[in-house]
Amino acid sequence: MNEANLYAVKALTKKEYLAPGHRSCPGCGEVLAVRLVHKALGRNTITAAATGCMEIVSSPFPLTSWRIPWIHVAFENAAAVASGIEAALKVLERKGRIAPKKIHVVAMAGDGGTADIGLQALSGALERGHDLLYVCYDNEAYMNTGVQRSSATPFGAHTTTSPAGSVVPGEIAGKKNMPQIAVAHDIPYVATATPSYPLDLLSKIKKGAAVKGPAYVHILSVCPTGWGIDSDETIKFGRLAVQTGFFPLYEVENGTYRITVDCVEFLPLERYLLPQRRFRHLTEEMIARLRRRIYAQWEELNRRAAKSGSGVG
Repeated sequence: MNEANLYAVKALTKKEYLAPGHRSCPGCGEVLAVRLVHKALGRNTITAAATGCMEIVSSPFPLTSWRIPWIHVAFENAAAVASGIEAALKVLERKGRIAPKKIHVVAMAGDGGTADIGLQALSGALERGHDLLYVCYDNEAYMNTGVQRSSATPFGAHTTTSPAGSVVPGEIAGKKNMPQIAVAHDIPYVATATPSYPLDLLSKIKKGAAVKGPAYVHILSVCPTGWGIDSDETIKFGRLAVQTGFFPLYEVENGTYRITVDCVEFLPLERYLLPQRRFRHLTEEMIARLRRRIYAQWEELNRRAAKSGSGVG
């Protein structure tokens, strides 16, 4: 562990803002990501959370696992509610009702609440320039309601609404590139992360929270239940997603690209795909098609990083 990472570990608070005792599934990568995100943000945080797995597991009436101000909002409007909170805080400060201080305003949603039903509200919040952090916890399907496909579901994946059959072999569309959609709004900070690389995740959350204006962090959140893996393999498959090139880790600061975890040589893609029940039906041709997409994505990321003069972190 290098000196910077050692300092990051020592500086990390021991306080938990998402209390233990919630009802997440064994091995849930999303709840691990939520926990790390809020440890990075600290006590002075207000979170607007869309309907989804985390709302269900953390707030069974009349109980809650949250130790910060937390608001459950409708599936589609986490970004809109966070925008209102941020605007209200500005008014309260201006009127002297509260003392000026940094309060992190966070919107959180899954891939369905972000890339599908919540995209309009998110785009509006980014375009208006609200000073907030939006975190997408991407488990690549609507897991809370029975593993239906979302626009973040990868090509070929079996879900209950994109079943793998003899005619249509699973999801036929490609995964929507939400980080690049966020970049297109010309906001100060965009990043990808996964709890399988916790120090990288913590660093990016702190950067996103520190910028003036909107920031977007897209976190791959491994779901053993929906992906069809053992509950003790969450961290392993998050790392494999990165090491096979399936989910690249990078950040874009004011238009400057930087790859934060480089893969000099990719691990075989089959090591990531085939142990997962949702991908076990894939043919060699389908895997080759995915591999071509991954290589094209990496070439484009490297081109943009080289053009930015930043390269690999």
